[in-house]
Amino acid sequence: MSKHVLMVVTTAKEMKEGHSTGLWLSEFGEAYVEFMKAGYEVTVASPLGGKSQVDDRSLQGDVPQEILETAKHLENTIKLDDIKDVSQFDAVFLPGGHGTMFDLPDNEKLQAIIRDLYEANKVVAAVCHGPAGLVGVKLSDGTPLVAGKVVTAFTDEEERETTLDQYMPFLLETRLRELGAEFSGAANWTNHIQVAGNLITGQNPQSTESVAKEVVKQLS
Repeated sequence: MSKHVLMVVTTAKEMKEGHSTGLWLSEFGEAYVEFMKAGYEVTVASPLGGKSQVDDRSLQGDVPQEILETAKHLENTIKLDDIKDVSQFDAVFLPGGHGTMFDLPDNEKLQAIIRDLYEANKVVAAVCHGPAGLVGVKLSDGTPLVAGKVVTAFTDEEERETTLDQYMPFLLETRLRELGAEFSGAANWTNHIQVAGNLITGQNPQSTESVAKEVVKQLS
């Protein structure tokens, strides 16, 4: 039986003060390519369904053609609310992009999906700003998913370096710490992941491939 991964992407297009944002393409594309290589079935979903906006900043520089081509899978995502049977998925993967900070934290359907998969010992993975989708998740006993777990995400220092911290609803590292997570950050823009059982987190775009490979390792 082929494994089935749910990739949840943002459909937010704006930060505070109208600055444009969206999904960070490499964080979706690199993981998507890894999952395809492993022969997995992938379902791409989002809060609103339809097109997931790619952040223009993620298209700057030398983006490999293989990654650019994955953008076609973002044209018509399914709406999270339309997912009826969570048990069909073996893992959920949350790529980042600043958009995730606006539409993932309070999405109750996403919280339920993540909780159900995590408690069924399925893999929950997120990279960079993707862990914004974890901050609202409470386990069945009411404790935050991340409480007492070693996790990583885009650090406050990295956020300040982008100068976009002022347009964020909150700082992700700070919020994770407030929820009781044991936050682990490495030097800015270095590949860094944390594995806490079936919860896998990566710090930044440079960590995407490592997170995806860890997902594949756990699923095999």
